[in-house]
Formats: sequence, structure tokens, C-alpha cells
Amino acid sequence: MSPKIRLGLPSKGRLQQDSLELLNACDLKVTQRNSRQYIAQINALPNIEVWFQRPADIVRQVRDGTVAFGIAGYDMVAEYGGAENQIVIIHDALEFGHCTLEVIVPEQWTHVSTITDLAAHAQTLPAKNPLRVVSKFERQTAAFFSKHSIPFRQLHADGALEAAPNMGTADVIVDLVQTGLTLQENRLKRIDGGRILSSQAVFFGNREILQSNPDALATAHLLLERFEAHLRAAQHYNIIANVRGDSPEAVARKLHRYPVLSGLQGPTISPVYPKTPAENGWHAISLVVHRSKLQTAIEQLRAIGGSGVVVLPALFIFEEEPERWKRLNEQLVVSD
Repeated sequence: MSPKIRLGLPSKGRLQQDSLELLNACDLKVTQRNSRQYIAQINALPNIEVWFQRPADIVRQVRDGTVAFGIAGYDMVAEYGGAENQIVIIHDALEFGHCTLEVIVPEQWTHVSTITDLAAHAQTLPAKNPLRVVSKFERQTAAFFSKHSIPFRQLHADGALEAAPNMGTADVIVDLVQTGLTLQENRLKRIDGGRILSSQAVFFGNREILQSNPDALATAHLLLERFEAHLRAAQHYNIIANVRGDSPEAVARKLHRYPVLSGLQGPTISPVYPKTPAENGWHAISLVVHRSKLQTAIEQLRAIGGSGVVVLPALFIFEEEPERWKRLNEQLVVSD
């Protein structure tokens, strides 16, 4: 029996919940014998073994090759992914876990509103007492402050960082921000030019495993296609309606007056076979529209005499080979 292909998922919190919801929406439900176990399975993919781990550990394990794939925030991949390209990002936008990594200063620093201001402030401090910066993202922090030529001393903290400036244990923090409400409550602020990176959940894998294990590469393809098709479908509706016309071509001309009614690649049109000849001339149309265009599509269908409009959620929209799959294969090519 071939060894299981391991997939690392976050072990708790909203990131775990959203990861499980994504897989469930893709008909890849994760099942555990009990909630205390760290190992689970996906019945639809018996070759996969799911491991629940902390996001930072997922990244390290994928980097080191003990786990083939993982889902975690891009911030974790950037911090713990290593400098030798052991990790390759397969899908870079799973549409949850959005946040930014920011340089944050006390509100009372009215003289500091930009990264340039912070650099100038740091230059005024004695060399023996440089700017004290605390962060859990030490690698990203060091690279960013070095890029902006800001002298500093990096401190480490495991707990909440927001209290550090008010307690006097640090001058500046570098931390993840979602809404910014916690900063306001602790009298802290972001600064212009102080964003280190933007992050959301990503799907990634070990480069060597993908290059050497055909089963792992095939599994990556399957997961990528499911994610792509589901995320694309989540932004669209399938509309079915009846429209009068002498022929399918005549109905198509009516629809093509409005770009929204052209759907993704054009509407599907078929004759309706009524109970009585007097009702002849109706055609059933089916098209896919973006969620933001739903009301517009309904109004335009009414404008051309459409009736019996039914709106259905789209579960999956599979197109030709995903562009991300092509990019992944390009990244995996081993140059001589």
C-alpha cells in the first residue's frame, strides 16, 4: 500500500473552521473519530491523511517534507517557509483569513505618521538605546527595517503585543491587523508605508515531493481544481428563464443586446414544448452571471420579456486547465 499523502490543517480557531468549511464545500469533508485526535481523513480521498497542527508548524513540516501539503496564512509561509524555496504556493487566494502585517506605533507619537518619520525618529536615538521593536514575525520585521535603514533592537514576545508600548517594554510593535479595533482600544496606530505584507489563507506544498511523487502531484491537481471551481462558483449564480422568440437565434440576439445576459461564454437556449400550440414561441435560457450583476440581469431579462426567472447557486464552475496549475508546473521544472 502506498504511504498516505499528508495534508496539514490549522488545529484551532477561525482558520481551522474556514479550512474545514472550504473542504466541505468542495465535497471533501474531513472526518475525525473524535475531536481530540490530531489525525483525520477525507473519505472522498482515501490516499490523504489530515494532520491538525499549529499554522507555523504546518509551514515548517511542509518545508521539511514531513507533510506534503498545507493550508495556512501567507504570513506564516513568508515567516517560516525558509530561504531555499522548499515550499511552493499552489493556490494563493483561498478567500479567508485576510489580514495585514503592519508596523504599529503609539497614538501619542504625533510626529510619526509614515515609515520615513519612523526612520527619522530612530536616527535621533542613542546607538546604545535603539528603537525597541517587538514582534512574533522576526524574519519579516528584520528584513523590512533593514530595507528602510531603520536601526532597531528586536525583542520577542509570545503573548499579546498590544500592551508592550503602554507598559514601556517596547517602543514599536509589528503585528497582524484585521479590523484595527484592537489598536484603537490600546491607543496604537498604523503608519503610512508601514505595511509589510498582505495575507490570506493559501494552499501550498513541498517542492521536492511534488517533483518526485506523481501521486502527490495528481492530488495537488485535484485539490487545486476543486478549490478553483468552488471559489469561482461562489461568485456566480445560474439563472434560468423563459424568453419568447421565433427561434433560438432570435432569442440569442435579444440576449446579446445586454453584455450581462451573455453569461460566461454565451447563454444556453432550447425550445420549450408547451401543452397547446397557442403557447408556442417560448425558449428556455440558462446563463451564469456574477453575483454583483444579479439584479441587473433580472431587470434586463424583464426588459426583453423574460418570465419564470429562477436563480440557483452555482456549486462548481470548472473551466479549462486552471492558470495556477500551469504556473505550478512551470515552477516545478528542474533546470539542468
